[in-house]
Amino acid sequence: MSTQALMPREPVPALNVALTTGGRFVLGATPGEHFDLVVFYRGLHCPICAKYLIELERLVPEFAARGVQVLAVSSDDAERAQQMADKVSAKNLQFAYGLSLKSARQWGLFISAGRGKTSIGIEEPALFSEPGVFIVRPDGTLYYGAVQTMPFARPQFQDLLGAIDFAIGKNYPARGEYSGAV
Repeated sequence: MSTQALMPREPVPALNVALTTGGRFVLGATPGEHFDLVVFYRGLHCPICAKYLIELERLVPEFAARGVQVLAVSSDDAERAQQMADKVSAKNLQFAYGLSLKSARQWGLFISAGRGKTSIGIEEPALFSEPGVFIVRPDGTLYYGAVQTMPFARPQFQDLLGAIDFAIGKNYPARGEYSGAV
């Protein structure tokens, strides 16, 4: 089964996941003023994810000041998700867990098979999703999306802040929406 790309300006798949702080995050139920930033990460086993999420934790107040709600989500269980939240000293960043691989695939994420312990000595799950970063409008449509087949070379959050400033300031439309013949 191949991974399908989401289309800008079209509705994104449903997302209803448990939070490490209790309760659930339901995409669209209480959206950010301008956007929701949904960051799918590989899981506790990924040292690159931890470094990436530390940077996101640092910048969550900057996103919030721009009317952007931020969520980090993986297919990890509650215990592993809490360990990752602790590892990045999360105070601002919401961590969600229990993403089904079916949902990950609906979001266009690539799925990998575990290969044992990683460089930090943590066992990879049997199957897990690779990273993806999505900016979703309050109406539930895709504004921006990036997916990776590996943990490397992800969009930088500082760059996304600049893009959000531009998008809000210029009322810039989502691009990549054309699906006709070429």
